[in-house]
Amino acid sequence: MSAEASIVPAGAADAGEILTVQRAAYLTEAQHYSDPFLPPLTETLDEVRAAVTGPATVLAARLGHRLVGSVRAHLDGDTAHIGRLSVAPDQQGQGIGGRLLAAIEATCPPEVALFTLFTGADSARNLRLYQRHGYRVVAHRPDPNGIQLAVLEKPAVLDGPAVSPPRFDA
Repeated sequence: MSAEASIVPAGAADAGEILTVQRAAYLTEAQHYSDPFLPPLTETLDEVRAAVTGPATVLAARLGHRLVGSVRAHLDGDTAHIGRLSVAPDQQGQGIGGRLLAAIEATCPPEVALFTLFTGADSARNLRLYQRHGYRVVAHRPDPNGIQLAVLEKPAVLDGPAVSPPRFDA
C-alpha cells in the first residue's frame, strides 16, 4: 500500500520543484493540443517563485521529501480563481489532484462565494475531476493561442459551508 501525500503550504524553496512537476504534468496537455506554448510550460522559475511568495495561496503535495503536485488560488473580491493544478505524471490517478483541489478551496476565507477555474475543453480527464468535485462548465472561450477552454464554476456555500476547514499535515 502506498503512503498518502501530505498537503502543505508551499514556500519559496519549493518553486523549482513546483516548476518541474508543472512542466511534466502539462506536457501531456500540450501534446494533446499540439501546443508547446501553454502558459504553464513557458512560465519561468522567477514567475513561479513570485507566485509562491506573492498574494496567491500555493499548496504542495508531498510524498516523503518528493513534491508530487501543486495548486494555486488567488482572490478577486468574493471569487477564488484556482489554477495550475498539477500532479506528477507517475502519481496521476491516485487522488492527489482531488485532494489538492479540496485543500485549496478549504484555505479560502469564508467571504469567498465562488470558485472558478478553466481547463482545455477537450481535456476529458480534467473535466471529470472537476465535475466530481462540484464544478460545472459555464462557458467556453479560446486562449490566446486559439485553444478552446472550458470555464468551470462552483458555489462556495450551499446552505452552510461547502468545504471543511483546512488541515495541513506537518
